Amino acid sequence: MRPQILIAAPPAPWHTCLSSMVLFLLIGLLLGILVVLLPLYRAREAAERLEEEKQQIAQERQQVVDFMHHMVEALGEGLTRAELQQRIVHAAILCSGALSACLFERTADGQMRSGAVEGLFPPHRPLPPAIREKLATRARFIEQVLKSESFPDHEGIVGAVVQTGRGQLIRDAAADARVVRHEDPSLKVRSVIAVPLQFRDRFFGVLAVANSADGEPFTESNFSLMQSLAEQAALALHNAEFLNFQLEKRQLDLDLSLASGIQQMLLPRELPQVAGLDLDARYTPAQKVSGDFYDIFRLPDDRLGVVVADVSGKGIPASLLMAMCRTDLRQIAPRHNSPAKTLAALNRSLGGELRGMFITVLYAVIDPYHGIVTFARAGHELPLFLHRDAATGGPLTEFVGSEGMPVGMVPDEIFSAVIADSTEKFEMGDALVLYTDGLTEAPNEEDKEFSGARLADAVRALHVRSARELNDGILETVHRFAGTVALRDDLTLVTVKRV
Repeated sequence: MRPQILIAAPPAPWHTCLSSMVLFLLIGLLLGILVVLLPLYRAREAAERLEEEKQQIAQERQQVVDFMHHMVEALGEGLTRAELQQRIVHAAILCSGALSACLFERTADGQMRSGAVEGLFPPHRPLPPAIREKLATRARFIEQVLKSESFPDHEGIVGAVVQTGRGQLIRDAAADARVVRHEDPSLKVRSVIAVPLQFRDRFFGVLAVANSADGEPFTESNFSLMQSLAEQAALALHNAEFLNFQLEKRQLDLDLSLASGIQQMLLPRELPQVAGLDLDARYTPAQKVSGDFYDIFRLPDDRLGVVVADVSGKGIPASLLMAMCRTDLRQIAPRHNSPAKTLAALNRSLGGELRGMFITVLYAVIDPYHGIVTFARAGHELPLFLHRDAATGGPLTEFVGSEGMPVGMVPDEIFSAVIADSTEKFEMGDALVLYTDGLTEAPNEEDKEFSGARLADAVRALHVRSARELNDGILETVHRFAGTVALRDDLTLVTVKRV
């Protein structure tokens, strides 16, 4: 076996070793630099992202502020509800960068319909063939189609918002089965955001935007922005409703003040002075405007006409009707000796002017010379007579009736056939008490009514008093009975006493 001879490698040159060492040192240095610089680079990236987020937040905040500015301007201009809705969708497009927007509102029967639209917002449902042929007019025609469209409040993306109360972000509309595929390319839906318009427990509808102007899908940032805009829009709609309510209330207050003024002018400023008669009248409206009125006027042959009436309506219409009734009655009364004929003529005069309203009237003619009272009752409360009992000499009260129907309720032939006069003696010490149902139906804390029986008891107890004192006593008895319960109807009380 031949012996092996090992030949040792010659030592590396010194400069080769030095090169290797330098290379290792450089690699180590680079690694150290990377170790130091990488966190710095990452920190810089994070700072840039943070700055971008700050700018985006600031931009979104500015967009919300701009939207709020649009809404404040709209409220300041006193826009109608429809005009404010249109301003909302316009501002939504400006602030979101969408190509189209629509505000859907819910109807009383649970349907959703377009309240306002701007841009080529795709209809919720496919277009019928007959309509697709008319698409040459484009935007205006599509707007008309969308405004005439309605669908159940549980259908589609808008329905999902209504049912859940939460917004919907659809980045890729083509992948969502709820989005309608229209054949017209201009109606293609790429991306959609729909958010609820809700303030506290008040639901105003759904605000939706379709297709970003840059062609990109809507992002979470866009969705967050739309939710903020929807909150401001709902607040604007709430404030608009509140402002309209205040304006309507102010107008109503003005109407009520005018109606109250008319009614006050209708009431006699002073009661006529008639020999042998003591008069007193009270009038207490339950609210600012009353449906009651009374009148007292002189008639030929030293007679006195006394009217107490109650109009079925309220407000300006009732006040105007009262004015017509008073004017016509004063013109008609001197021409008739019979109260029934007077009221029949009044029914003919006002029959075409009442428009569903009617008037209950009690008209009495007092003849102090002959000591009689003749009255007719057109559906009004029964008059209460106070007499002296011939047997005992004590007071005797009696509700006296007569036939009749309210003025304006039936045609003349029926009214005239039913209305009738009734005549009662009216001697020294006797009294006639006329009133409206607000007195006898005044409730107490147990919801019991004052009633005619209590009225008769009060009149008997006060029979020796003057007309004024008698009315004071009646009203005091009513208020004592009612306690803290307010009147729920107008109260009119007229008392005539023979002295």
